[in-house]
Amino acid sequence: MSDGASKIKPARRRFYRKRVDLFRLIDKIKIWPSRKGLLHGIKTIEAMGDQARITTHCNKTFMVNNSRNSRAARWLRNKWFKGVCPACGVPEWKLEKYASTHFRRHHGSLLMSDD
Repeated sequence: MSDGASKIKPARRRFYRKRVDLFRLIDKIKIWPSRKGLLHGIKTIEAMGDQARITTHCNKTFMVNNSRNSRAARWLRNKWFKGVCPACGVPEWKLEKYASTHFRRHHGSLLMSDD
């Protein structure tokens, strides 16, 4: 059987540190979990000290604090969400990539900047 779907490789596993800064993490994965449990795609993130202005693809803009213990940081690390925002249209490949991401305490990228 030469089925086109059987040729697709599984997503590569990625490892990030568990306690990485929230801004670096959301700048890398470009996903934001809302309080209702929906995943939004991030269009832009503008860091201003310990706060950042996030604009989603559904044109919602809000300010967030850079906290490793915040609700959003915990939900991203634990992959807690109920669904995807229909207006943002997060693609399936991005959800598969996010699902194959692992957060470990002593292993993985620190997401350090190149500066």
